[in-house]
Amino acid sequence: MKILVIGSGGREHALCHALRRTSQRRIELYCAPGSDAIGEMAHTVPASATDVAALASFAETERIALTIVGGEAPLAAGLADEFERRGLVVAGPRAEAAQLESSKAFAKEFMARHRIPTARFRVAASAGEAREILLGGEFGGADAPVVVKADGLAGGKGVVVAATRAEALQAVGELMEGGRVGSDAARRVVIEEALTGAEASLLFWTDGTHYALMPPARDHKRIGEGDTGPNTGGMGAITAPGVLDEETQGNAVRKVVEPTLAGLRADGLEFRGVIFVGLMLTPEGARVLEYNVRFGDPEAQAILVRLESDLGEIFEAVATKNLRDARVEWTEDASACVVLAARGYPERPETGARIEGLDGAQKSSSVQIFHAGTKRAADGSWRTAGGRVVGVTTRAPTLERALAHCYEAAGHIHWDGMQYRRDIGRFGKQ
Repeated sequence: MKILVIGSGGREHALCHALRRTSQRRIELYCAPGSDAIGEMAHTVPASATDVAALASFAETERIALTIVGGEAPLAAGLADEFERRGLVVAGPRAEAAQLESSKAFAKEFMARHRIPTARFRVAASAGEAREILLGGEFGGADAPVVVKADGLAGGKGVVVAATRAEALQAVGELMEGGRVGSDAARRVVIEEALTGAEASLLFWTDGTHYALMPPARDHKRIGEGDTGPNTGGMGAITAPGVLDEETQGNAVRKVVEPTLAGLRADGLEFRGVIFVGLMLTPEGARVLEYNVRFGDPEAQAILVRLESDLGEIFEAVATKNLRDARVEWTEDASACVVLAARGYPERPETGARIEGLDGAQKSSSVQIFHAGTKRAADGSWRTAGGRVVGVTTRAPTLERALAHCYEAAGHIHWDGMQYRRDIGRFGKQ
C-alpha cells in the first residue's frame, strides 16, 4: 500500500514513524517535501506542501492509495478538494471546512452560531475599528487583559495575550499595520476576552459522522520557563491522566466535540480528518480557544508514541467514512515531548550549527528524536535548519518517568545556541 504524507516537520516525522511502527501491512511510504531525517524511512518528494496540482499529479502517477495531510497550509490551499476531484483518497478537510483554522473569525462565528462555549469576541476589519472596540469599554478598562488574534494563518505568531489595553493597541498596530505576520493574515483581527485556567488540547479523528478521541494533551506555547516570553509553535507537550479528568472530558465531548460535528453537518461542511480543540478549563467549564484542522506540533509527537493500533488503517477509515469500524487503541502510559530550539527562536532563529549527541540521546529504546528543523551536511553531520530543531519524545508508566527520560536524553544533545524549557509538564498535576 502506497501512502503519501504531506509536510516536512517534526509532526510529519512523527506521522511517518507511527505509520511504520504500527502498520500491519506492507507499506511504501512517501513524504512531500519531507526532510533528510524523514528520508531515512520514506521516499521524499521534491514538491512544496502547498503545490496542490503537482502533489495531485504525483499521487495519480504513483497510484498513491492514501494521502495524509500534516499541516494547515495545504488544506487551506484546497489540497483535499483537488485530490477528491481527481478521485484520490485523502484524509483532510476541504478548504471550506478548513476555515475552522484558516480564519479565526469564521471559527468564532461558527461557535456562536452553534452555541459552542467560547470567549466573548468582536471582529474588526480595520485597525481603526479594532482601536474603537478596545477603547469602547466592552472588554473592561485599561488594565483588563484582552486577546488579539490575526484572522488568518500566522504560523503560531498571530495571537497576542495583552495584559493591558496599551499592549492590545500596540498588538493591533503591529499585526494590522506593522506587517508582523504579513498583510493577508491580519486583514482582520479577532478581539476577545482573556480567559483564565489550565489549558488542554483534545484531538480526535472524524469521518464527518463518527469520531475517535485521542489522549488529551497539554502544551507549552511560550518560549520561556514559567510561561514567559513570546508565543511559539510549541516548546513541549505531555499526555497524562491529569490533563483532563473523566468528568471534564465527558462534558467537553457533549458540549464541544459533538456540537462541532453537528454544526459542520448543519452548515454543509464535510470534514474527514483530524480536529484539534484547544480548551481553557475555566471555573465555569471548558471554553474553546481555537480549532486546528490537523495534528498539533508537538502534540502529535507525544500522542502518537502511545498509539497501539494501525495508524494507516485509522486514516484510511477516516478518508473512506468507515471510522466506526476502525480499531483505535492506546497504551495506558503517559508521554512527553521536549522541544530543543535554536538561539533566536521564535523571531530570528539561527541556523547552520552542528548538532552533537543525537546518537547518544537515542540509546534508550524508549526515546524517539523527531526532527523538526535539521539538515544533513556534506560530511554526514546534522545541522540546524529551523527554529524548532528536534523534539525529544518518550512514553513511560508515569509522567515523571517520561519527563526524566526526555531530559536525560536532551542532556546528550548540544549545539551552539541550543535552548529548551526545563519545566515541561510541571502543570501536569493541575
